[in-house]
Amino acid sequence: MRDFPDSRDAVVAAALELFQAQGFDQTSVEQIAKAAGVSRSTFFRQFGGKEDVVFADHELLLDRLREFLSEGHEDPWGAVCAASESVFAHFAHDPELARRRYQIVRQVPVLREREIITVFRYERLFDEYLRSALPGVDPLDAVGFAALVTAVHNHVLRQLLRGRKKVPLSTLQSALNDVRRRYGVPADAATDEPDDVVVAVFPRSMPIAEVTRRLRSQLD
Repeated sequence: MRDFPDSRDAVVAAALELFQAQGFDQTSVEQIAKAAGVSRSTFFRQFGGKEDVVFADHELLLDRLREFLSEGHEDPWGAVCAASESVFAHFAHDPELARRRYQIVRQVPVLREREIITVFRYERLFDEYLRSALPGVDPLDAVGFAALVTAVHNHVLRQLLRGRKKVPLSTLQSALNDVRRRYGVPADAATDEPDDVVVAVFPRSMPIAEVTRRLRSQLD
């Protein structure tokens, strides 16, 4: 759900409407500020430039995800999936605005380059979180899981942005469950209650760090 201050919402909405109507390069900051009902100085206090207006939601989301992941989670793999789902839910909340932004980005080379960098920032955030939350995790497992979650999320999100019909969150959740199964960390994996003797069976493909985490949870 969007929760920018009203003036930021107004600037973003006005800017995207102008970019779509007359082009990104042809739209000035002065025109955006006037359409949004704010001063030029207010615009620059809120945004560094026109590009920042287009990617304002991502900056907010990255900050949120960083805070969410820092809280600590019993299931780090699931936390990454939950973070991905929250990003999808944010844009699905106002699909028309998201589609307008997507169309603008597709038309402007400098924005497409910025989008690539932004996608990598999500991937890096997930990768770094997994490495810190799962000491000893194989770096290839961490970066691979982070990259696959990000790629799957973007694939499902594009279905929403390119079409006119609703794409439910369950579509992404189903795809992410498949990602977990591929890495041997299914969300519905059974666990045994702690006892004097613990016998555990794990898929051969399960990352060592996840095996260690589950064994520790049983012993604790």
